[in-house]
Amino acid sequence: MRKLQQISLRLRLASMFAAVSAVLFGAMGFYAYDALKTELKQRDDEALVARIERMRILSADPEYVETLRKHPHLYASTLGNKENILWITNDRGELLVEINPTGLQRPAFPPAGAPMLFDNRHDHARLAWAHVECPPGTLHVITGTLLNTRLQMLAAYRANLGFAWLAGVLLAFALGGEVVRRGLLPLRRLSLQAAAIHPQQLGLRLDARQQPQELQGLTNALNLMLARLEEGYSRLSRFSEDLAHEMRTPLNNLMGHNQQMLNQPRSVEDYENLLVSKQEEYERLARMIDNMLFLARAEKPEAMLQLKPLDLALLGGRVCDYFEGMAEESGMRMRNLAQGTLVADSALLARALANLVSNALRYGAAGSTVTLRSQPHAQGLDLEVINQGEAIGAEHLPRLFDRFYRCDPARAQPGDSGGLGLAIVQSIMHMHKGEVLVDSRPGETRFILRFGAESMASGVA
Repeated sequence: MRKLQQISLRLRLASMFAAVSAVLFGAMGFYAYDALKTELKQRDDEALVARIERMRILSADPEYVETLRKHPHLYASTLGNKENILWITNDRGELLVEINPTGLQRPAFPPAGAPMLFDNRHDHARLAWAHVECPPGTLHVITGTLLNTRLQMLAAYRANLGFAWLAGVLLAFALGGEVVRRGLLPLRRLSLQAAAIHPQQLGLRLDARQQPQELQGLTNALNLMLARLEEGYSRLSRFSEDLAHEMRTPLNNLMGHNQQMLNQPRSVEDYENLLVSKQEEYERLARMIDNMLFLARAEKPEAMLQLKPLDLALLGGRVCDYFEGMAEESGMRMRNLAQGTLVADSALLARALANLVSNALRYGAAGSTVTLRSQPHAQGLDLEVINQGEAIGAEHLPRLFDRFYRCDPARAQPGDSGGLGLAIVQSIMHMHKGEVLVDSRPGETRFILRFGAESMASGVA
């Protein structure tokens, strides 16, 4: 099967063109042969019927019959060739006239009611018979013609048709290959244009207007792919830069503290404080590495997901209880309005909610309430995390879920996720075949975890 797939498109199309031509030429040849065969048979039958009618007219003259009996060669010469046959018998079965140049055996006279025309397949002859009433009495006439000439002509015609069919198929294959080669030239030019694009020129696009109509869809699809590659390449470049920046900050802090402490002798308490400070930076690096490792593993969700029905009220309650202390420190409150059942991975969904709640507590207004709420709809279910406070700027929304992106880097705190929290939420939703949305307006920001209808199914273990 793989070898068939590796055959060139030109050869495949030329072969199919030749196959279609073979069927078409064969059908046309068969029709022409059958039409010729039918025409020859019809003409032979018409000649035999005319001969019978002529004998019926001439036999009315007794002198003609007697002359024919005595001089049969006269009638034979009028038939024009040696393949014509005539037998005439009387009522007593006596043979009066026999014109039989090839010595064909006289057949038995057909019974009454038999067709006028019949075949003698043993001798390859076509015969006709009739009763002719004349003054001396009833004559029985059988006339016919041998089919050798017709069969030879049809055999030669078949051979010519076969040769023409073979030549036509080979010519169709050759011409079809050339036609396909010329027809595929736009595709070859498109391939050369696409091959000229490299990572330093991802901004180039293929011109669909210069392509045939059949290739415009492919050209547009390639342009969309190039746009996605350019976006992915750009995101990867930004990710590398952001990663280097995020890793450099704690490393610079660690090296700065060490250099400062090594400049002059310090007390034990100073060294203890240094170790505490280093521990915070180490924890920050550990969280960053853990989050990056999670994002890498999230590319293969089938290896991580453990789906089961979850009680949203119970899950929301646990999340709210966990962040209750942090909310009190910020002068905020937690409220759980989630309810219903959702099929999801308990640990991953709890992590996504925890990231959103932590984000809401960090940026929410003091004295406000962070709310967890579920909203069923026709397409599935929305799980929302709502907080009151300043709206997120419109310029930040398109990149809000990018890795290491922060709306305000100056507000980064030691316990934050290093700009990976919302990226992790997005990955978790992709693993559940859902999406995460944000709706931010003055006074309120809503993060929406949107699950599809398949997550509402029951009975999943």
